[in-house]
Amino acid sequence: MSITILADSACDLSEHYYNEYNIEMIPLTVHLNEKDYRDSIDISPKTIYDAMRKGKTPKTSQASVNQFKEIFTSYAEADKPLLYVAFSSELSGTYQAAKIVEQEIKEDYPKAQLHIIDSKCASLGLGLVVLEAAKMALQNISFDELIEQTDKNAARMEHIFTVDDLEYLYRGGRVSKTAALVGGLLNIKPLLHVADGKLIPLEKIRGTKKVLKRMIEVMDKRGNHLENQIIGISHGDDLPRAQELSKLIQDKFGVKEENIIIEMVGSVIGAHSGPGTLALFFYNK
Repeated sequence: MSITILADSACDLSEHYYNEYNIEMIPLTVHLNEKDYRDSIDISPKTIYDAMRKGKTPKTSQASVNQFKEIFTSYAEADKPLLYVAFSSELSGTYQAAKIVEQEIKEDYPKAQLHIIDSKCASLGLGLVVLEAAKMALQNISFDELIEQTDKNAARMEHIFTVDDLEYLYRGGRVSKTAALVGGLLNIKPLLHVADGKLIPLEKIRGTKKVLKRMIEVMDKRGNHLENQIIGISHGDDLPRAQELSKLIQDKFGVKEENIIIEMVGSVIGAHSGPGTLALFFYNK
């Protein structure tokens, strides 16, 4: 029986991937101008970035228990296997909401083939793990094998990213007011990564050009057989810089252009990281 992969909108994949690989999607919520929007359904990332540039501070909230209840129940009733690859539990309460519902479902349907993975990933890092899981699900693979391999993939996913303006991270409570102020004055661009699902600063770099060079250096040090991978780049409404990074990767590592996925950072994550964010995702050693 075919296995379905469930993802949440924080994976930042375009709609055509959901259609092509039969991926179910559950949206997180964005609050803007006193209205609620379903991420990637009712609102586009571009709208969020334009609002932030005008000084607005969008808020976000996790997927609800009721959303999970509806999806999990339908699969349990139909006796169909479902694997949910969740946004990092360190960055959202969505995983916990899903776990609460999973427990309830398994009491009512003890034989339900339902499993939830805390990916500890975000944005297109999560997207690449989801995509690989969906590709495996279309092959003749057991549910247990799929879970095991997806767990391994999530653990190996690197997230290397920078933000254009520390002010947005300050508004979201990620950095101090002083750090944001000094960063702006000195044109300091922070380089961050994700470790065990949390955002961790790596280093501070002066100037935009140096940041791209440093991202490539970190990729060289941490990456494994990069020429054989699908590489992810996501951006906060700055496609030219994402394309520039893509070209550097192609030239340095011999990665084919068609093996680099470029997406916009979605509304939920973008509401915290802001316009001009640039992120790089690949499997490590």
